[in-house]
Amino acid sequence: MPEEPTKKFSLGNLFLHVSLQDKVLFARHLSVGIKSGMSLQDSLRLIQGQTKSASFKKILDTIIVDTANGMFLSASMDKYAKIFGQLFINIVRVGEQSGTLTENLTYLAVELKKKQSLRSKIRGAMIYPAVVFFATIGIVATLMIGVFPKILPVFKTLNVTLPITTRILITVSEFMTANTLWIIIGFILFIIGMSIISRYEWFKHGWHHVLLRLPVIGKISVKVNSASMARVLGLLLKSGVKIIEAVNITADALENRVYQHELRTAGETLRRGDFFSIYLSKNPKLFTPIFTNMIQVGENTGNLTENLEYLSEFYEEDVDEVLKNLNSIIEPFLLLFMGALVGFIALSVITPIYSISQTLSR
Repeated sequence: MPEEPTKKFSLGNLFLHVSLQDKVLFARHLSVGIKSGMSLQDSLRLIQGQTKSASFKKILDTIIVDTANGMFLSASMDKYAKIFGQLFINIVRVGEQSGTLTENLTYLAVELKKKQSLRSKIRGAMIYPAVVFFATIGIVATLMIGVFPKILPVFKTLNVTLPITTRILITVSEFMTANTLWIIIGFILFIIGMSIISRYEWFKHGWHHVLLRLPVIGKISVKVNSASMARVLGLLLKSGVKIIEAVNITADALENRVYQHELRTAGETLRRGDFFSIYLSKNPKLFTPIFTNMIQVGENTGNLTENLEYLSEFYEEDVDEVLKNLNSIIEPFLLLFMGALVGFIALSVITPIYSISQTLSR
């Protein structure tokens, strides 16, 4: 008789990490292996031999031993809930209970691949603006510390009234030159501090709340979360998970804390017998009318899973289109930022030179 799940805390688990790509290959290869007639242990050993991740090899060691001793695969994976996530574990659990493990693993591999693809597109779209922004900051910092300290002090020795922009530039340059080491240390401490506080839930919730209200970024974030929510919820319902449990698991699967909170609250309303779409309609900024209406139609007709699949494809295509044009959307803001910065520096340097030339020509 398979054993019940037993969760044990291990300090070593804190240092384990499995990439999304490894999870995709795990689900796909395990499904193919079992479907081809291999035993669960042989399939797991085959995957273990193919992976290059030391963390994943260690996890598979435990899973192979557990399943050989009669434990359910999902129960063994539940020991590493932080690694696999409740979405992965619950779909495997439902597959084991319903005899559809291979099909559920195939669904899971496809959905995780879509998640990986969407994440890669978002990161790829942000590379260009990030490179331009940090390159601009780097060039300005180099000028402030390496070039201007040799030029700007000359203006102070001349009998010329310096414009406010030049005085600001001289002050900033002198400050950065005199405190270069402290600025570098402060920057490093800032990065470390941000990495620490970013782990706290209050910070994540606040930051995600801000992201949803930023121009351009906010709309993209709503579309990305809508696509993820529809994809995960549809997958869970297709796998046989009940609606209330599926909503709560979907909340855990989403990264945005604002959406997590809303879905957990929605799960509570479902327990009271309310319709899912009624709760979603109360917050049109997070759940667009088309999203809510499709959920409502699915609830009324019994085609909720199919409608969720349509919504996930609709929003994924929408996000894909927005990301393709993201550079052209952000570029004007980058050019405006760079133009203002370069214009300020040029004005600060050229204006006193012009004043000096005017004085000498008299």
